[in-house]
Amino acid sequence: MLYLSTRGHAEQKRFCDILLEGLAPDGGLYMPVHYPQIDDAQLSHLRETLNSQGYAALAFEILSLYIDDIPADDLRALCAKTYTAEVFGSAAIVPVRPLDGSLMIEALSNGPTLAFKDMAMQLLGNLFEYELARRGEELNILGATSGDTGSAAEYAMRGKKGVRVFMTSPHGRMSPFQQAQMFSLQDENIHNIAIEGVFDDCQDIVKAVSNDHAFKAQYKIGTVNSINWARLLAQVVYYFAGYLQATTRNSEKVSFTVPSGNFGNVCAGHVARQMGLPIAKLVVATNENDVLDEFFRTGVYQVRGAAHTFETSSPSMDISKASNFERFVFDLVGRDGARLQQLFAQGVAQEGRFDLQADPAFKDAAGRYGFVSGKSTHADRLATIQDTYQRFGQMIDTHTADGVKVAREHLGAEPMIVLETALPIKFAATIEEALGRLPERPAKFDGIEDLPKRVVVMPADVDQVKTYIKDHCH
Repeated sequence: MLYLSTRGHAEQKRFCDILLEGLAPDGGLYMPVHYPQIDDAQLSHLRETLNSQGYAALAFEILSLYIDDIPADDLRALCAKTYTAEVFGSAAIVPVRPLDGSLMIEALSNGPTLAFKDMAMQLLGNLFEYELARRGEELNILGATSGDTGSAAEYAMRGKKGVRVFMTSPHGRMSPFQQAQMFSLQDENIHNIAIEGVFDDCQDIVKAVSNDHAFKAQYKIGTVNSINWARLLAQVVYYFAGYLQATTRNSEKVSFTVPSGNFGNVCAGHVARQMGLPIAKLVVATNENDVLDEFFRTGVYQVRGAAHTFETSSPSMDISKASNFERFVFDLVGRDGARLQQLFAQGVAQEGRFDLQADPAFKDAAGRYGFVSGKSTHADRLATIQDTYQRFGQMIDTHTADGVKVAREHLGAEPMIVLETALPIKFAATIEEALGRLPERPAKFDGIEDLPKRVVVMPADVDQVKTYIKDHCH
């Protein structure tokens, strides 16, 4: 399997090359040259695999369709090492539980940092360590987080040979629990940089460093943000696992609702659907930062400035620019790299927007690709958390609540699976506001806020971040 850039760069690469690279040389994102197709017989085989051998075996089956430059036995071992009951809390790894009628929740947050990001990041840590050892190389990971990616990356990479992590986050804008998860890690290879600004300032710094090719090459800069294809690929697996748990026959369809900020999570659903997984609708649920909802309703993609990026009680979705969205638009416009270049390198980068309203392809977003959307506000979150707890005895976090609220607006005849985003403890203040009580916290996180912290605070300045990386690379 070869991979190409969304923006038309001529060179095609193999999986292990793009694993370590991040963005393509032309600023585009990597995509497979085609989506492997799953027919009825293969879907039955995957159903049998999940039922008899479990999630790790399912992951191997799906990943091996896209990864042909890691020997099969090694890839199987990496999957088995990653997806264990010890790390993810149960043999099912991603159990699907009923909520209300045809509405279900797929639990993706039982990993080390209690957020769905662990599902991909734990695999990425093992893939990085494996490939760097094979090449005798080192990698300095530069990332940006609005809350969950950072801790998931740090917990996946801590103590890994050949890997250092430099994680930027918006200073003072994450929940105390999220900050404590990251800043309390004392591992030598983990560096936290709190940027005075919003998440998009952090993301812009990561992109600017990635686009400085000389610096990137000299300091071996890689990425774990969802622009990394390997991360998105790992997420494709849990769509298959959710579908297989919610159905008994391949003729059945399922819809998924996905709380969305950066579009990586739901983009994995798009990939699964393109492979032939019987998905009816992919429902994009946003919070007050509704740039994606606006696009799916109107065809206009309008990036927000920092002043119009709201600080909300579902902070991992406080994003004005969805970096993974480019992958879907690439498919939407018929994989036309020159058109993509025009929409993103000119439209978004220079004017902060593009408009596909009049483009016949826009109708395909819903008609051909199954995308619909909705938004949720703070008041909606509180009401949904209260209702879910009072009627069903289930406590859900703020992002999952956005998902449940929007899912209810799009229910059809088929099961609707809401992808859980995090455990409630990560957003304790809002849970307390909604329910008048604090959520349970796993024993291993008792007193985490009081632990000593390792973090440096910096202005939103690319050069200062580069200097910090240079000084800590040896």
